[in-house]
Amino acid sequence: MTETASITTEQLRLWDKRHVWHPFTQMQDWERDEQVIIVKGEGSWLIDSEGARYLDGVASMWTNVHGHCRRELNEALKEQVDRLEHSTLLGLASEQSIILAARLAEITPPGLDRFFYSDNGSTAMEVAVKMAYQYQVHAGRPERSRFITFKNAYHGDTLGAVSVGGIDIYHTTFKPLMFETLQAPAPYCYRCELGCNRLTCGMQCLDALEELMTGNAGLVAGLVIEPLVQGAGGMIVQPAGFLKRVRELCDRYDILMIADEVATGFGRTGAMFACDHENVVPDIMALSKGIAAGYLPLAATVTVDKVYSAFLGSYSELKTFFHGHTFTGNPLACAVALKSLQLFEQDNLLAALQPKIAYLKQRLGDFAALPHVGDVRQCGMAAGIELVANRETGESYPWEERIGIKVCLEARKRGVFSRPLGNTIVIFPPLAISTGELDMLLNVLQESILDVTE
Repeated sequence: MTETASITTEQLRLWDKRHVWHPFTQMQDWERDEQVIIVKGEGSWLIDSEGARYLDGVASMWTNVHGHCRRELNEALKEQVDRLEHSTLLGLASEQSIILAARLAEITPPGLDRFFYSDNGSTAMEVAVKMAYQYQVHAGRPERSRFITFKNAYHGDTLGAVSVGGIDIYHTTFKPLMFETLQAPAPYCYRCELGCNRLTCGMQCLDALEELMTGNAGLVAGLVIEPLVQGAGGMIVQPAGFLKRVRELCDRYDILMIADEVATGFGRTGAMFACDHENVVPDIMALSKGIAAGYLPLAATVTVDKVYSAFLGSYSELKTFFHGHTFTGNPLACAVALKSLQLFEQDNLLAALQPKIAYLKQRLGDFAALPHVGDVRQCGMAAGIELVANRETGESYPWEERIGIKVCLEARKRGVFSRPLGNTIVIFPPLAISTGELDMLLNVLQESILDVTE
């Protein structure tokens, strides 16, 4: 094989088009275009094979926290790899996974202190769904096999996670393979399916949710929700109090609440977890993405003692949770995750985020005034700018016009990497981004939107 240093950009592009199938990508378009190949990272920046620099506007698929190649995280990884690269949790315990679970139990909402490790957000949610149903079986309620989900929801790409999702373009193809769910309206206030006005509605979508619960409570294993923000649905931000009301309804109808904090956890919303904003404690919580600061695949599904205890019994009772992953609790990932949590404290990161969140909110007002911006949504250091063909009517751009993609390609020419959600431009940078870098990100996106839509 050729030495890496001697491989040209053209050769890499050729091999990429010949061999690599990229996720969520129309490969016919990909093979036609000349692609950027990233070889290095520094702070909030990605550097390509020809030396060009790009501000990472989506935190490398919503994972990066402290910036790329942070020295302390690199050192933690190097130190661990010289001690142990991997050891299974099937029949053995592992030092780093134990310490990380104990540390996470100190910061997760009260009572969430039983951690089941996996590899990524999809698997964390797959675990949550299976765990919730098996809990009902052990509780003597096997008929409780349904899940309440929300429209516009995204929880991953494994089949269980797809089944509890609610975005047609991602999920409809696989419908014959999916289990049925009870789907509630999401509070997508800009395009409310109930025709309500966000200023006066009183969250009528919760009435529809309660109707579902009233009619099906004896059949429901759990409710699945992305707290505060539906990410892949277009950065759809829930009204204040919505999450807390959902928790109250779950309590009223004795339904397990499953919070998908894969994207919102670890500081993204301005608190350590989105649930913290409304003092909500779910029965099951899925964690991934920022857990290892964007370095390595790691996830955890955390639950309360009520759920955990239902799986305890003699070997012959077969109450064991029959689920597992080869790299469960990988020591390298856990070591980096532990160092990341130390950096949260060392850098006083949550406090340092607050002025950046305020600045982002202020600057988003400029976007709201643009002729083809229909709605602007923000929660902490996550925002979505929904582009529309007609601002007065809210008419969307046709999918085939690829408006979101065109804006992001224009931004790339100006040194910013971003990736849209359909016609919604996403702002989701590393949490450690400087105010100056955040200013550049916003300036470039604003210019790019104007160039493409005007």
